[in-house]
Amino acid sequence: MFTFLIIFFTKRKHTMTHIRSLIALGSIASALFLTACGSAPMAVPPPVANSNSTALTANLSAAKEVPPNTSTGTGVLQASFDKTTSVLTWTVNYSGLTGPVRSAHFHGPSTASINAGVALGMSGNLDSPIKGSATLTPAQAADVLAGKWYVNLHTAINLGGEIRGQVGNVK
Repeated sequence: MFTFLIIFFTKRKHTMTHIRSLIALGSIASALFLTACGSAPMAVPPPVANSNSTALTANLSAAKEVPPNTSTGTGVLQASFDKTTSVLTWTVNYSGLTGPVRSAHFHGPSTASINAGVALGMSGNLDSPIKGSATLTPAQAADVLAGKWYVNLHTAINLGGEIRGQVGNVK
């Protein structure tokens, strides 16, 4: 419709009346278009979860250590596992520890009340936030998706682990 109006008015003399008519018709056409689409602003839809990935989380505390300790430190793991590539990507935010993190690991397979060996180490900068990714084996992927891994942050004062949290699916 706009193309027709532009062609129509460009073939005529460019008088001020014609230009005003073009603006008025454009405004009317725009108003009709917006009315047909609905006048309320469109809400942004929530992000759609990728069916090939699983969001994982863990809340870390000293009370979850086996045995528990007296640290006031806390932390949160936010992770995503891509089922197509088998890549686990994570971010661990923490605060309030007795000192710098000396090592950080995923342990498993295990339940929340039992200690287990290191399933996957975290390397690089261990200051908060700790970020990383790794390609998992099929056995590792099965364990982490079944909730059989936990995250453990170790410090000089708490060499066995200062804060811990069981990895599970985001609910």
